Amino acid sequence: MAEDSDQERTEPASARRLEKAREEGDVPRSRELATCTILLAAGCGFWIFGEGLVRKLTSTLVSGLAFDRAQAFDFDVLLHRISANFVDVLIALAPFGLMLMLVAVLSPLLIGGWLFSAKALQPDFGRISPIKGLGNMISSRALVELGKAIGKAALVGTVAWLVMMHQKEAVLGLAVEPLKAGSAHLASLLMGSFIAIVCALVLVACIDAPYQMWHYANKLKMSRHELMEEAKESDGNPQIKAKIRAQQREMARRRMMSEVPTADVVVTNPTHYAVALKYADGKMRAPKVVAKGADEVAAKIRALASENNVPLLEAPPLARALYQHAELGDEIPEGLYTAVAEVLAYVFQLRAYRQHGGVRPQAPADFDVPPQLDPHNPAANPTKATNPANATRAPQSNNGAIQ
Repeated sequence: MAEDSDQERTEPASARRLEKAREEGDVPRSRELATCTILLAAGCGFWIFGEGLVRKLTSTLVSGLAFDRAQAFDFDVLLHRISANFVDVLIALAPFGLMLMLVAVLSPLLIGGWLFSAKALQPDFGRISPIKGLGNMISSRALVELGKAIGKAALVGTVAWLVMMHQKEAVLGLAVEPLKAGSAHLASLLMGSFIAIVCALVLVACIDAPYQMWHYANKLKMSRHELMEEAKESDGNPQIKAKIRAQQREMARRRMMSEVPTADVVVTNPTHYAVALKYADGKMRAPKVVAKGADEVAAKIRALASENNVPLLEAPPLARALYQHAELGDEIPEGLYTAVAEVLAYVFQLRAYRQHGGVRPQAPADFDVPPQLDPHNPAANPTKATNPANATRAPQSNNGAIQ
């Protein structure tokens, strides 16, 4: 049952799937909306440009039907006259045509938006497959389109019939009207009929556009399995990601190890933790942690520090507190300023002793580490105070020893 539910397409399409469908030229479209928009634009065009267009076409028609003897017997003159009349007709129709062209270009913005896809222009021989064509003819979408066509024809036909019945007497009365008045009356009747039919198409478009959006979203729905596969492709294979993270950790550790030779001191636990500190007077507000590690990493930090003559100082509570509360590259916590100041003072004295001789400085014995910063102190972790396993653990010495 769980496997069947994973295969059911119940989840909305992801952004990646929508983008892929758009690249393939698959976007929601409503032909009824486009047709209705262009017809409305044509009606508005006739309303705006109709009078001037009729006047210009009438004059062109009269001019074209009137010709003299020279035009009748001289083909070049006749051709020139026809060309001039043709140009006049184009100029008269230009505003109306440009208006329709502009609406046709902008109408896709209403649903689906502009789209140019080279993949949609590539030949697909599957489209001419008889079996696939037969399947499309008996599909649910074909039945919906058939019902929509029948409903549209019935609606438009009903509206046209009602308009004709309403204007029947006016149409019959055109025969007794003067030519000029009858022509104007006929144009008015045609415009009223056109508007009524277009309004019926507006109703069809208002139904078809939401349906096309719903059908498109339903067609691109995904199953849970497809979503998981897409997430794997997007985010990468978990094993590969684990290897990448391991490589990143290794590179970070190498960068950290390269900072150890430049450190001023390495504070140790002495075996479990090692934290390398660096301080530049006048450049840093407080000492920074340039390297830290536990167990094997701590051993490598100690070995690298010994190779580069970086002082090693055993200070278990301070090492534990620095490891727990100071991130790599960050300044030490304010609560450890005093303890680290003692360590750095001793390190600077030891550095002067090594350069100039004299009396060897004594390593500090006690460090002012707040109890709440020491992970092994019950004040920092109250659960350890009640843990019987911690009661038998031998306390570690706080005495510092330089190596």
